[in-house]
Parts: sequence; C-alpha cells; structure tokens
Amino acid sequence: MLFAAVRSASAFSIRSLNHVSAPQKASLLKHFSTAAAADSDTLINNRISRAPVPSSLDARTLSENLDLVLSHLRSRRASDEALDAAKTITTLNLDRVSLIKQRDEALQQRNELSAKVGMLMRESKGEETEEIVGIKAEATTVGETAAGVEESLAEIESKMNSLLASLPNLLDDVVPDGDDDSQNELVSEWGDVSSLPKELGWDEDFTPLWHDDVATNLGGWQSDAAVGMSGARFVSLTGDVARLERAISSYFLDRASQKGYTEVSPPLVVSRTALEGTSQLPKFEDDLFKIMPESHTCNGEDAFLIPTAEVPLTNMHAGAILEESELPISYCALTPCFRAEAGSYGRDTRGLIRTHQFYKVEMVKITTAETSADEHEKLTRHAQECLEELKIPYKKMRLCSGDVGFSAQHCYDLEAWLPSTGEYREISSCSNTGDFQARRMALRYRPAPVADTNADEPNKGGKKKKKAKKPKPVLCHTINGSGLAVGRTLVAVLENYQTPDGDVVVPEVLRPYMGGLEILKKK
Repeated sequence: MLFAAVRSASAFSIRSLNHVSAPQKASLLKHFSTAAAADSDTLINNRISRAPVPSSLDARTLSENLDLVLSHLRSRRASDEALDAAKTITTLNLDRVSLIKQRDEALQQRNELSAKVGMLMRESKGEETEEIVGIKAEATTVGETAAGVEESLAEIESKMNSLLASLPNLLDDVVPDGDDDSQNELVSEWGDVSSLPKELGWDEDFTPLWHDDVATNLGGWQSDAAVGMSGARFVSLTGDVARLERAISSYFLDRASQKGYTEVSPPLVVSRTALEGTSQLPKFEDDLFKIMPESHTCNGEDAFLIPTAEVPLTNMHAGAILEESELPISYCALTPCFRAEAGSYGRDTRGLIRTHQFYKVEMVKITTAETSADEHEKLTRHAQECLEELKIPYKKMRLCSGDVGFSAQHCYDLEAWLPSTGEYREISSCSNTGDFQARRMALRYRPAPVADTNADEPNKGGKKKKKAKKPKPVLCHTINGSGLAVGRTLVAVLENYQTPDGDVVVPEVLRPYMGGLEILKKK
C-alpha cells in the first residue's frame, strides 16, 4: 500500500516522507531504489541518466535523487559501505529537515515571548511583575531547547558531510558500463607499431629490451644505489639517461606554455584541507606520504607530499570567487610526485612504470559548466599531440564505470606502446571532475551579467529602471591531466627508439634539449 503511493520514480520526492513513521521510512529507503530504477525508462549504459542532476552532490540533491545515486554507485562497482552511506545520508537529511523545523519554531516562540516581555515592561513602566518573570523563564527554556536542537543539528550535519566525502562523483552519461580496465572503450588509435622498428633496423631476430636494460647499456641505470639509500621502488638515473629525462620534461613544459598554459612552480607540501579539496582525502590517505607533525604542519594541519601537481594547481583558487571573464584558467607544472602505492604490492616492481617518486608535467583547467566538455577535449588533445610529435604509437581509451577515478565524471587514458612487453600502458590520464572538486574547495565564479538593452529607458512611472543585480556565484568545473608522465615517457622513448646495436636514437623533437645530440651510445 505504502509503496504504491510512491511507485513512480519521476513523481517521488523524499520530502514527501516527512509524515511517514520511522519504521515505514526505513522500509521505504531500503526498497525504493530497486522499485524506482525498475520504473525508470531513462537508462543509459545500464544506469539512470544523470541529466536531472548535472551538478555534484550535496545532501539535499542526494536525498531527492537517491535512486539515481545508487544506480551510479552500482555502476562504479562501489562497495556495500558506499551504498549504505548514500542511504544513511538520506535518512539523516530527513532528520535534519525535522530538526531545522523544531529549531526555527523554538526560536520564533522565543522571539514572540521576548516581544511580549518588552510590551509588558512598557505597560508596567519597568516593573518586573510576576507575569513577566514567568514569561522570561519560559523564553529561557525555549531558548535552551533551540540550543539543544542546534547541537543535534550540528552533529547530524557533521555525519552527513563525512559520509558525503566518502562518495565518488556521478558519472557522465557517455561513460560505458564495465567492471575494470579490460572493459574500457577504445576511442581512437594513432601510429603504426612497426614504423619505428623499420626505421631503426630491427629484424625478425631482434628482441626489444626492457627500458631498464636499455638504460643500463647506456650507463645510466643506478637502481641498486637508489634502493640502498631509499628502499624499493626508487631509481637513480645518471648521464645521458638523466639528461634525456630532463629533455622530456623541458619539452613538455615548453609545449604546454605554447598552448596557453601558465607555468607554475608550486609547493610540494600541502595540507589535509588541500587534499580534501581535490578528493585524495579522506579515501586515499594510505597512498600518501605524510610528514611527521614534529617536522612540519601546514597552518596547524597535517602535511603531506603531493601525489600530483593537480593538488596545488587546482587549490590555487580555493575559496575564491572568480569572474567569468577570467575563465578558462590553464596551468601547468613540472613536479616530482610521491605515492606510497599501498594497493600495488607485487605489481610492476621492475623499472620505472610504478615508483614512489616520479616526475610529471600536470595540466589543470578551471572553467565553466558550459565549456567544461570542450576544455576536457582540448586538454586531452594537448597530451595526445605530445605523443604524436614523439612518434610513439598510442591508444585513446574512455574509462568504463568500474575503472574511472573517484573524482572524475569522465576520463580518458592515453596508453603508449611498449615493445618489450608488446602492450600499451597508461602514460596520461585526463579527467573532467565537473564541479566535484570545486564544491569541496568552494571554488566559484560569478557569471557575466546579461546586458539589459532597456536599462536606461524610463519605466511607466517616468523613473529609470533599476540596474540588474549581479548574478550569484556558481561552482567552477575543474579538469586535469598528465601532459605527460615523464618517467613513463622515458620508458616509451628508450624502448621504441632502441637499436639492435644497443644505442638509442634521440627523437627529433627532443634534440634541441639535448644540445643537438642525435644518438645515445651504448657504453
């Protein structure tokens, strides 16, 4: 009977449950998602379209679209804990609405009693009568009730915010459904994997070496020394190999600057708040390098080494209200990145593919909702052009729902060809986070006011019309991507440009950064 009243997902509003008893409310929240999803006729990639919810989630939006949120969490192959968190937020939000009503009624009653005291005091000419004393006591009791409700409200809001921080972004409708990276979608492919081997004289008997063996032959691989001083997953490069790494970095930075990105040299140590803003925290703390508070804190907060320059670059405008005319803002930075790789035990233990410290040129864009998708494509294209100018074959992949990152609503991976293993490996990840990060760091912009062509014309009363109010600030959209990961690019260059003699030909676009050097000779 109760379910029949709210069977239609399109007609259902969580707010309509305010009159429902607690047991009925819990039962509804348990079963509503399945019923609503079954009734929905707008399934895209096996989930409910996010068209009704173009922005990221706050508690109210989640509560009013619980079926959609659960659909996206299931599409991401989220844990039961994440699903329960969404349902709990909905229940807490109902309690929150009820408490706000109680608080406001108590405050209104207190104000009415205070006004009555004022009136009686005037009538008694300042004498505090027995009636006035009683009303004051009543007003104090009501005020204490309001304060108690306020405390309960603050506790509920704190729980809701904590649970919201644990939930990933909603997915763009274009993201394909899938379990893992094996079900990512091929968007395009560039280059012929046999072209460079032909140019470099590889014959059928030649077996391409791993990049670490190539670097060793060049006299530039010192992994034992690095491990001895720093532990596993650290590498030292020397000589021509170190110089080649620096050349790749400089080339990427110069190219980004030519494409309109402003180069930034950011801090490598950031606060907990900054990492919460870009959503590395609280979920991924185990992957971060934390600094002992005895050594350093960031304005009293926990301090961490950056896992990517995305964090300081995006936080450059945290808490700010930008003008629409300033957008898009495009930043790039070359930084070392530090990752504990807690969930990667036993994977990619050889070489430079997965290390605790690596260099990366990061590109970040801050823009509007209207230009977000276009700017995402532009940023991704800038990364693709780097690979094309290096003549390294690659694939452009659209990540499926089970593989896309926590903060991304849509993500492309660029995968470079590695001949040693005969496979494509990720070398850049380009994500559109929508307003997901901007909401967390309070990054907003003020839309340009719409010009009123009749502003100077008098109205019917003969007076000039009032100027239009400034538009309210709205959340920005943020986009980030590697342009490119320097270490993995070095891997691709060493493997694709090796010769049967053990030398490495320097890619043409890197030669100006190598003093004109064309070949790195085997030692």
